[in-house]
Amino acid sequence: MHKLRTLTLVASMGLIAVIVASCGGSSTTGSTGPSGKIGLLLPESKTARYETKDRPLFTNKLKALCPNCTLLYNNANQDSSVQQTQAEAMLTNGVKVLVLDPVDGKSAAAIADKAKQQGVPVVSYDRLILNTANVNFYISFDNAKVGQLQGTSLLTALGSKTNPSIVMINGDPADNNAKLFKQGAHSVLDGKVQIKKEYDTPSWSPDKAHDEMAQALTALGNKVDGVYAANDGTGGGAISAMVSAGVNPLPPVTGQDAELAAIQRILAGQQYMTVYKAIVPEAEQAAQLAFDLLTSASASSMTNGKTTNNGTADVPSVLLNPVAVTKDNVKTTVVADGFWTKADICTGTYVAACTAAGIN
Repeated sequence: MHKLRTLTLVASMGLIAVIVASCGGSSTTGSTGPSGKIGLLLPESKTARYETKDRPLFTNKLKALCPNCTLLYNNANQDSSVQQTQAEAMLTNGVKVLVLDPVDGKSAAAIADKAKQQGVPVVSYDRLILNTANVNFYISFDNAKVGQLQGTSLLTALGSKTNPSIVMINGDPADNNAKLFKQGAHSVLDGKVQIKKEYDTPSWSPDKAHDEMAQALTALGNKVDGVYAANDGTGGGAISAMVSAGVNPLPPVTGQDAELAAIQRILAGQQYMTVYKAIVPEAEQAAQLAFDLLTSASASSMTNGKTTNNGTADVPSVLLNPVAVTKDNVKTTVVADGFWTKADICTGTYVAACTAAGIN
């Protein structure tokens, strides 16, 4: 009888161990490999990159690293309260790691704090979660440098013009990255151009950027030498407003994200530049960070000792380098990296522009 009880106890302990391993954040035993739920929360879909690049790249990398993992995904569509609800649902559903690109960096602190209470590590993705010590890693780009690249490129495009007049169309003021882009741009442009009108664009909305640019053109009598647009969506909105107002030729316009439509506008001469942020390594390294946190592997070597202060703590950070893209280097940047292919870009009316840029 004593032997039977011992065997039963051992068998029960083994069953518990299997259940804990399969539900928890550490590796399972045997040949099945690690498993667990990982949550990915992205902020919006008006910026094309999130659904067309970040989400599939992260998903595919995580699947390669952890075939037995389950990815839970939501997009908040630029609503911080919706993102809060999505995060709470994921935590209730048992995620073991949360990868969060916040709609609002300040309000997202509540998500990180709640995750900490449940023992769930948090990776702040692309945008920094502010004012909390409960962020394990931050992965993004040097965002002040993004603004500097945009500002420097705009000055190059303006050339030798004396006291050129520009309009600044910044990003969403709730997005910490937008603040950094703006700071970086001002550090280059201030004192070298006349900033006639400046706007912060809620939700990064191209439609709102269109309206802002239309207002500026009315106030300035269509006289503008250049446009600082914080990303390609707002740049597209500004260009649309100028075309509608009959501005010809179009002044140089900046952008960011290397969206397909922006690359085509650059080749066609409608937009001067964009900033290429290599989303492939960003998304894939975020998936690696999530996997390492799930399996308790060391991920600190990826940061090379870098940190970013979020107002409360120095967060270990992976910061990637952005690249300015103009017509002259489309071929050697986004095309060479396979971010966009010739077949993607060189369609319809853009065939001749591709040939002129050596994309053939």
